[in-house]
Amino acid sequence: MDVRKLEGSIVALVTPFAADGSVDFDALGRLVDFHVANGTDAILALGTTGESATMTDEEDCAVVRFVVDRVAGRVPVIAGSGSNNTATQIRKSLAYQELGADALLIISPYYNKSNEEGIYRHLTATADAVDIPCILYNIPGRTGCSISAANVRRLSVHPNIMGIKEASGSLAYAASIADCLSDDFRMYSGEDALTLPLMSLGASGTISVWANVQPALVHAMCRAYLDGDLAGAKRIQVEGQPLIAQLFCEVNPIPVKDALAQMGFIEGPVYRMPLWPLTDAHRAQLADALGAAGVDLPVANDLAPQSLLSSVTEKEGRND
Repeated sequence: MDVRKLEGSIVALVTPFAADGSVDFDALGRLVDFHVANGTDAILALGTTGESATMTDEEDCAVVRFVVDRVAGRVPVIAGSGSNNTATQIRKSLAYQELGADALLIISPYYNKSNEEGIYRHLTATADAVDIPCILYNIPGRTGCSISAANVRRLSVHPNIMGIKEASGSLAYAASIADCLSDDFRMYSGEDALTLPLMSLGASGTISVWANVQPALVHAMCRAYLDGDLAGAKRIQVEGQPLIAQLFCEVNPIPVKDALAQMGFIEGPVYRMPLWPLTDAHRAQLADALGAAGVDLPVANDLAPQSLLSSVTEKEGRND
């Protein structure tokens, strides 16, 4: 499909790690196949949920290469190439384009933040440098700065910017950029609890954490709304709220990786520090929410959740 027409449920995929801290490509393959089989409309690798902040460049490239190869053209693959260093964002974007990504998720600069014109130039320079479409990522809770509505208007007409992932949690902000939306510039919800409200403002779907554990359901919700079944979409969104709340009971992606471990998809779970496992109380609440949502929970494995220091060793051959 033409990625510029992408709509529906895009999973913000976790990066599973093995007990030794390396990327677990066997588990990653199972997750990719799970999503393709359950109707996920596209896969985002190396987003916030993918813990790319603690991964090496070699690991990042290996993950993108693996996901592209495993998907084999069945759904679009988006790669998160964001950085607060414009030159680094461009370098990563070109690398992921070469590896076969269909689109890129690019972010406003964090920590150094920049001023209005600097944010505009940072994002424009990346879109100018590549040949595949870019999705802006507005998540001020992580970056410390928002892509202003004025800048969204300027960026929305760039021929290589196809949309925005809106994760500010502000319906007022989403409404303020809704007049920019068209077939050439789409909005995707970055807040699972607000997907339908954002779709009511014109969003084409969601880039979702929730979809990691219930991909068929999130796809069905988006499809129902897009097909005019507003009551059906509303029912899924409302009934999903208790699980969504538990998936964000601590900093993302700590709860969702724990959920996937409880489901038997990944080991541990294993995190890269500074992320740390869920408290026992939150883990129990998450298990209850998964059960209430009808998610199958096999007998727990023997691996305790753990948090490991990031490895800087070479990861050659991990995607074979």
